[in-house]
Amino acid sequence: MEKLLEQLTQIHNLSEPALHALRRSIARAVLPKNEFLVTEGRICRHLYFLESGSLRGFYNLEGKEITHWFGFENDFVTSFHSFITGEPSVENVQLMEGAVLWGISKEALTALMDEHRELERLVRMAYEKYYIRLEERFVNAHFKTAAERYEQLLKHAPHILERATLGHIASYLGISQETLSRVRGRL
Repeated sequence: MEKLLEQLTQIHNLSEPALHALRRSIARAVLPKNEFLVTEGRICRHLYFLESGSLRGFYNLEGKEITHWFGFENDFVTSFHSFITGEPSVENVQLMEGAVLWGISKEALTALMDEHRELERLVRMAYEKYYIRLEERFVNAHFKTAAERYEQLLKHAPHILERATLGHIASYLGISQETLSRVRGRL
Protein backbone atom coordinates (compact mmCIF):
# COMPACT_ATOMS: atom_id res chain seq x y z
CA MET A 1 0.00 0.00 0.00
CA GLU A 2 2.84 2.38 0.74
CA LYS A 3 4.04 2.16 -2.87
CA LEU A 4 0.58 3.25 -4.01
CA LEU A 5 0.40 6.13 -1.56
CA GLU A 6 3.91 7.27 -2.51
CA GLN A 7 2.95 7.20 -6.19
CA LEU A 8 -0.23 9.16 -5.50
CA THR A 9 1.56 11.87 -3.54
CA GLN A 10 4.04 12.25 -6.41
CA ILE A 11 1.11 12.97 -8.73
CA HIS A 12 -0.56 15.38 -6.31
CA ASN A 13 0.17 16.30 -2.69
CA LEU A 14 -2.34 14.71 -0.30
CA SER A 15 -3.15 15.67 3.26
CA GLU A 16 -2.79 13.18 6.12
CA PRO A 17 -6.59 12.93 6.57
CA ALA A 18 -6.99 12.10 2.85
CA LEU A 19 -4.21 9.50 3.03
CA HIS A 20 -5.79 7.96 6.14
CA ALA A 21 -9.19 7.79 4.44
CA LEU A 22 -7.62 6.19 1.37
CA ARG A 23 -5.90 3.54 3.48
CA ARG A 24 -9.29 2.53 4.89
CA SER A 25 -10.98 2.40 1.47
CA ILE A 26 -8.61 0.45 -0.75
CA ALA A 27 -8.17 -3.30 -0.83
CA ARG A 28 -5.26 -5.41 -2.03
CA ALA A 29 -5.84 -8.10 -4.64
CA VAL A 30 -3.30 -10.69 -5.77
CA LEU A 31 -4.36 -12.31 -9.03
CA PRO A 32 -2.76 -15.01 -11.21
CA LYS A 33 -1.73 -14.80 -14.84
CA ASN A 34 -4.67 -14.99 -17.30
CA GLU A 35 -7.23 -13.93 -14.68
CA PHE A 36 -9.84 -11.44 -15.91
CA LEU A 37 -10.11 -8.19 -14.01
CA VAL A 38 -13.02 -7.03 -16.18
CA THR A 39 -15.19 -9.00 -18.61
CA GLU A 40 -17.34 -7.61 -21.37
CA GLY A 41 -21.02 -7.38 -20.59
CA ARG A 42 -20.46 -6.76 -16.87
CA ILE A 43 -20.32 -3.41 -15.13
CA CYS A 44 -16.87 -2.47 -13.90
CA ARG A 45 -17.27 -1.19 -10.35
CA HIS A 46 -13.61 -0.74 -9.32
CA LEU A 47 -10.63 1.41 -10.20
CA TYR A 48 -7.28 -0.32 -9.67
CA PHE A 49 -3.69 0.69 -9.17
CA LEU A 50 -1.31 -1.89 -10.61
CA GLU A 51 1.56 -2.33 -8.14
CA SER A 52 3.21 -5.21 -9.98
CA GLY A 53 2.49 -7.32 -13.02
CA SER A 54 0.98 -6.51 -16.38
CA LEU A 55 -2.36 -6.71 -18.12
CA ARG A 56 -4.07 -5.82 -21.36
CA GLY A 57 -7.39 -4.42 -22.43
CA PHE A 58 -8.99 -6.05 -25.46
CA TYR A 59 -12.20 -6.29 -27.45
CA ASN A 60 -13.65 -9.36 -29.11
CA LEU A 61 -14.43 -8.65 -32.74
CA GLU A 62 -15.81 -11.45 -34.89
CA GLY A 63 -13.96 -14.10 -32.89
CA LYS A 64 -10.68 -12.17 -32.77
CA GLU A 65 -9.16 -10.47 -29.74
CA ILE A 66 -8.14 -6.88 -30.50
CA THR A 67 -5.69 -5.59 -27.88
CA HIS A 68 -6.01 -1.83 -27.50
CA TRP A 69 -3.97 -1.06 -24.37
CA PHE A 70 -1.48 -2.47 -21.91
CA GLY A 71 -1.08 -1.72 -18.22
CA PHE A 72 2.09 -2.03 -16.19
CA GLU A 73 3.40 -1.11 -12.76
CA ASN A 74 2.16 2.24 -11.40
CA ASP A 75 -0.73 2.48 -13.89
CA PHE A 76 -4.35 3.07 -12.95
CA VAL A 77 -6.39 0.41 -14.72
CA THR A 78 -10.04 -0.33 -15.24
CA SER A 79 -12.60 -0.33 -18.00
CA PHE A 80 -12.85 3.45 -17.78
CA HIS A 81 -16.03 3.80 -19.83
CA SER A 82 -17.88 1.21 -17.75
CA PHE A 83 -16.46 2.51 -14.46
CA ILE A 84 -17.46 6.10 -15.19
CA THR A 85 -20.85 5.50 -16.83
CA GLY A 86 -22.01 2.43 -14.90
CA GLU A 87 -22.80 0.72 -18.22
CA PRO A 88 -21.69 -2.82 -19.06
CA SER A 89 -18.13 -3.04 -20.32
CA VAL A 90 -17.48 -3.69 -23.99
CA GLU A 91 -13.89 -4.67 -23.26
CA ASN A 92 -12.04 -7.32 -21.30
CA VAL A 93 -9.08 -6.67 -19.02
CA GLN A 94 -6.86 -9.73 -18.56
CA LEU A 95 -3.64 -10.24 -16.64
CA MET A 96 -0.61 -11.14 -18.76
CA GLU A 97 1.39 -11.84 -15.58
CA GLY A 98 0.46 -12.45 -11.99
CA ALA A 99 -0.30 -9.11 -10.39
CA VAL A 100 -0.71 -7.17 -7.17
CA LEU A 101 -3.40 -4.51 -7.42
CA TRP A 102 -5.05 -2.06 -5.08
CA GLY A 103 -8.73 -1.49 -5.78
CA ILE A 104 -11.38 0.97 -4.74
CA SER A 105 -15.07 0.83 -5.54
CA LYS A 106 -16.81 3.61 -7.44
CA GLU A 107 -18.99 4.35 -4.41
CA ALA A 108 -16.04 4.59 -2.01
CA LEU A 109 -14.08 6.75 -4.44
CA THR A 110 -17.02 9.12 -4.94
CA ALA A 111 -17.47 9.45 -1.17
CA LEU A 112 -13.75 10.13 -0.70
CA MET A 113 -13.75 12.77 -3.43
CA ASP A 114 -16.73 14.48 -1.80
CA GLU A 115 -14.93 14.52 1.54
CA HIS A 116 -11.40 15.34 0.32
CA ARG A 117 -11.22 17.71 -2.66
CA GLU A 118 -7.54 16.95 -3.30
CA LEU A 119 -8.57 13.37 -4.14
CA GLU A 120 -10.94 14.71 -6.78
CA ARG A 121 -8.00 16.53 -8.37
CA LEU A 122 -5.89 13.38 -8.19
CA VAL A 123 -8.56 11.30 -9.95
CA ARG A 124 -8.96 13.99 -12.60
CA MET A 125 -5.22 13.81 -13.25
CA ALA A 126 -5.43 10.01 -13.63
CA TYR A 127 -8.31 10.44 -16.10
CA GLU A 128 -6.28 13.03 -18.02
CA LYS A 129 -3.39 10.57 -18.33
CA TYR A 130 -5.79 7.96 -19.69
CA TYR A 131 -7.26 10.44 -22.18
CA ILE A 132 -3.81 11.40 -23.46
CA ARG A 133 -2.93 7.73 -24.00
CA LEU A 134 -6.23 7.24 -25.83
CA GLU A 135 -5.63 10.18 -28.15
CA GLU A 136 -2.08 9.03 -28.89
CA ARG A 137 -3.45 5.61 -29.84
CA PHE A 138 -6.01 7.22 -32.14
CA VAL A 139 -3.38 9.33 -33.92
CA ASN A 140 -1.04 6.36 -34.30
CA ALA A 141 -3.77 4.12 -35.67
CA HIS A 142 -5.01 6.63 -38.23
CA PHE A 143 -1.96 8.57 -39.35
CA LYS A 144 1.11 6.32 -39.05
CA THR A 145 2.33 3.33 -40.99
CA ALA A 146 2.86 -0.06 -39.37
CA ALA A 147 6.62 0.55 -39.37
CA GLU A 148 6.19 3.97 -37.75
CA ARG A 149 3.91 2.52 -35.06
CA TYR A 150 6.44 -0.21 -34.30
CA GLU A 151 9.33 2.28 -34.20
CA GLN A 152 7.38 4.46 -31.79
CA LEU A 153 6.72 1.42 -29.61
CA LEU A 154 10.45 0.61 -29.63
CA LYS A 155 11.31 4.17 -28.66
CA HIS A 156 8.63 4.97 -26.08
CA ALA A 157 7.51 1.62 -24.65
CA PRO A 158 10.13 -1.10 -25.23
CA HIS A 159 8.95 -2.85 -22.06
CA ILE A 160 5.82 -3.91 -23.96
CA LEU A 161 8.01 -5.86 -26.38
CA GLU A 162 9.62 -7.67 -23.45
CA ARG A 163 6.42 -8.56 -21.62
CA ALA A 164 3.64 -9.07 -24.16
CA THR A 165 3.26 -11.85 -26.71
CA LEU A 166 3.89 -11.10 -30.38
CA GLY A 167 0.22 -11.77 -31.09
CA HIS A 168 -0.88 -9.17 -28.56
CA ILE A 169 1.69 -6.67 -29.88
CA ALA A 170 0.59 -7.17 -33.48
CA SER A 171 -3.04 -6.70 -32.47
CA TYR A 172 -2.13 -3.57 -30.49
CA LEU A 173 -0.35 -2.16 -33.55
CA GLY A 174 -3.29 -3.05 -35.77
CA ILE A 175 -1.31 -5.44 -37.98
CA SER A 176 -0.98 -9.16 -38.54
CA GLN A 177 1.79 -11.19 -36.92
CA GLU A 178 3.27 -11.72 -40.39
CA THR A 179 3.45 -7.95 -41.00
CA LEU A 180 4.99 -7.50 -37.56
CA SER A 181 7.66 -10.08 -38.42
CA ARG A 182 8.46 -8.27 -41.69
CA VAL A 183 8.65 -4.88 -39.94
CA ARG A 184 10.91 -6.31 -37.23
CA GLY A 185 13.10 -7.94 -39.86
CA ARG A 186 13.63 -4.66 -41.70
CA LEU A 187 14.63 -2.82 -38.55
